[in-house]
Amino acid sequence: MLSPLHAAHYADAAVQQRAEIIENVCLARDTYRVRLRSPIIARRIVPGQFLMLRLTDVNDPLIGRAFALYDTVLDGNGEPTDLDIVYLAKGKLTARMAELTAGRFLDAWGPLGNGFPADPIEHLIMVAGGIGQTPFLALGAEFLGLRQYGCPPRKFPPSKRVTLCYGARSADMLAGVDDFQRMGIEVHIATDDGGCGHHGLVTEVLQSVLDSHPGPHRIVCCGPEMMMEAVAELAQRRGSPCQVSLETPMACGIGICFTCVAKIKDADGGWDYKRTCVEGPVFDAASIQW
Repeated sequence: MLSPLHAAHYADAAVQQRAEIIENVCLARDTYRVRLRSPIIARRIVPGQFLMLRLTDVNDPLIGRAFALYDTVLDGNGEPTDLDIVYLAKGKLTARMAELTAGRFLDAWGPLGNGFPADPIEHLIMVAGGIGQTPFLALGAEFLGLRQYGCPPRKFPPSKRVTLCYGARSADMLAGVDDFQRMGIEVHIATDDGGCGHHGLVTEVLQSVLDSHPGPHRIVCCGPEMMMEAVAELAQRRGSPCQVSLETPMACGIGICFTCVAKIKDADGGWDYKRTCVEGPVFDAASIQW
């Protein structure tokens, strides 16, 4: 019998290091992309996994924060050397991160978590709200067959279509749309104020995509919890497989502190707490007790 503390994704492959900032650029209102030099993490990480980042040589804020992989950067020989992280500057740590320039450093440890499974599908539909698009650039590139991630690299037949449904409060908060479109990802946008794309909810855009493309597909989702719950309910009504990447706040990232627990249904019809950092952050949407 497995220990109740057993998890398949403990940080056995993670490393901790001081990573140099190569660039730190603004993508949208209060949204930045920081590029970190870390060949060892860049070689190991897969889409959906995350890093913990912490300011160097300070005690305030004391703990790090979790940030999803946006993408890795390859050198001239095609080897991963850098990590791109997209973040919203809204708290003490991220506000100070936004002020850091090239040549400075961040303490980083990773890769952490389980990531999205490398299961082939004809049509991958990615649904993002707010800053929830961040895990999906690398995932879309991988499913289109443009990139491989992990060590050894994950290999599977590419999808015929990859779609991003992306919702934000306003047009000036949409970050990285050009990056997705350059990959050949089909992008559908919804904004709360109607400034760009559909005036309304991203779930309404998702409904339209499902109506237009009813063939074999899988939905993956990341963003505010209420949005993910709505996507999970829609997927269940349509009989669509759906995975969600939870954004539960974390303190350690390695399963020690139990601050990131989520209610996950068990086979007996009840539920138990699972740590998002080691049993997740990616879960089957149908297994979550919202």
